[in-house]
Amino acid sequence: MKIIFLLIVISSTICAELNELDIMPGKRGDNFRVWIYFHDKPGSDNAFISKRAVDRRKKNKAYASSAWYDKKVFSEYIKTINNLGITIKNTSRWFNAISVETDLDKLKNVVKYDFVKKIKPVYRYKKNKNISYENKGNAVKKNSNNRELDYGNSQTQIEQINAHIGHQRGFFGQDVRILFLDTGYFLEHAAFDSLNVIAQYDFINNDSITYNEVNQDNSQQINHGTAMLSIIAGYLPGSLIGPAYKSEYLLAKTEDVSSESQVEEDNYVAALEWGEALGADISSSSLGYLDWYSYCDMDGNTAVTTKSVDIASSLGMLCVTSAGNWGGTPPNQDPCQIPLEHYISAPADADSVISVGAVYGTGEIVYFSSRGPSYDGRIKPEVCAMGAGVIGVQVGSQNNITTIYTGTSASCPLVSGAAAIIMSAKPDWTAMQVRQAMLSTASNHIAPDTVLGYGVINIADALDFEFTTSSLLSENIVDDFHISNPYPNPFNPKVFFDLDIGSDAFVKIEILNLNGKTISILLNGNIGASQTSYFWDGSSFSSGIYFIRVTANDRHFLQKISLIK
Repeated sequence: MKIIFLLIVISSTICAELNELDIMPGKRGDNFRVWIYFHDKPGSDNAFISKRAVDRRKKNKAYASSAWYDKKVFSEYIKTINNLGITIKNTSRWFNAISVETDLDKLKNVVKYDFVKKIKPVYRYKKNKNISYENKGNAVKKNSNNRELDYGNSQTQIEQINAHIGHQRGFFGQDVRILFLDTGYFLEHAAFDSLNVIAQYDFINNDSITYNEVNQDNSQQINHGTAMLSIIAGYLPGSLIGPAYKSEYLLAKTEDVSSESQVEEDNYVAALEWGEALGADISSSSLGYLDWYSYCDMDGNTAVTTKSVDIASSLGMLCVTSAGNWGGTPPNQDPCQIPLEHYISAPADADSVISVGAVYGTGEIVYFSSRGPSYDGRIKPEVCAMGAGVIGVQVGSQNNITTIYTGTSASCPLVSGAAAIIMSAKPDWTAMQVRQAMLSTASNHIAPDTVLGYGVINIADALDFEFTTSSLLSENIVDDFHISNPYPNPFNPKVFFDLDIGSDAFVKIEILNLNGKTISILLNGNIGASQTSYFWDGSSFSSGIYFIRVTANDRHFLQKISLIK
């Protein structure tokens, strides 16, 4: 009787979701584009995870997360849905879901399967406005006698963040792998002659061609991605040098510009999973999604792109994204009104991301740079870099480097490149340590605000930053005491984590709600040196943000978890 009752409840819930689809953004003419989420992964095989990804996870103490995230979506579930005549677009093992395109009648047949958890629309998002460019003709090459590299007209954007200091010390992003998510790429430009591309994939057309495809792509498809890639990775002395021109690159083509400059969120999620598995250390996305969200959704726990960034971060990646270009638009009087304007856009609201605002070469905020805080009160954006008058390649040319780009799209690759320089210099640092060093040494770090965040980054100071026990964030390892990243996270209904204690200690493990009240105690007593797995069952609690607090001999460790039902 319990099983039958449960199936009825599930079916009713899904039916209600289907009835709402006709007013949701999943509608595509006669078809719907939706996520189908599954309850479990019975007997699923592990996905391919490169040795480089495994090593990165170990360094970041994130290897335990693979218990859930590395399992593929169960093939029989996919086959069953496909046999209904439903077109499958993308698969997400992180969310245990598939995105599909089909009509409502076929979707109604999905309801009968008890392994289906929920159905939600795949949102389409417009690109941030105010992303602009101006062609100036061939750049005047500048010769310099006081620096090792000749940055040409890109000198200002490089020297503002002290990337040239990192270069002088011998660090150019080498040995760092960067996942770049954007529209597409024209790699025949001279600035990319030395670019090291490890792999590339088109998540729009499901092939390995990231250039414009005949009869498939808009003629402008490659423009934005090519320009942004050149800002971080271009190398043509005397005209343009990017901060991380010696890094390795994974190029993901995710944004379809053919339909009102819209992008499907499932492309973003699929690309992030792909890059993480191939060992990316950093993800860089000059994309911002807002059309079907309100400011109230910018809580770090709503948008699927936001949740995917948090998962990638939990697996040891450093994720960098544009804050958005809506700062010049007054906020809605009702913060929950759609569309989102003025404030940061997803996934800039993610907990562990570095969201990037835009400043002029003088350091003042550009008027359009999206403002913080997140809806739940966190400082946003995290940092800033030059986002007005940024030099990049002229798309369509094979040698001109004269286009001036404006937008947080342009500031994002500068910060991503800065992170790569620091990782090159500090290979033992975790991703979160790199993040903290950048925030702790930025120009506004003494009094961060909701306009500049922690301020303009300073690579030179970040390279010299010294960690102390008091300065370490939640990834801190205190002597012989460590808690792994909880997994899965977000979770439903159970979340798991490992506790590693190197010596005898009195340990207390608590679950706290958002108000800091203890709602559950998992352990309270003396334990010996050990590595033990624990879990919390949130079945009887409502969706929301919770915290795992571990106390060992009066030292505290806190991890945020998200329960989603």
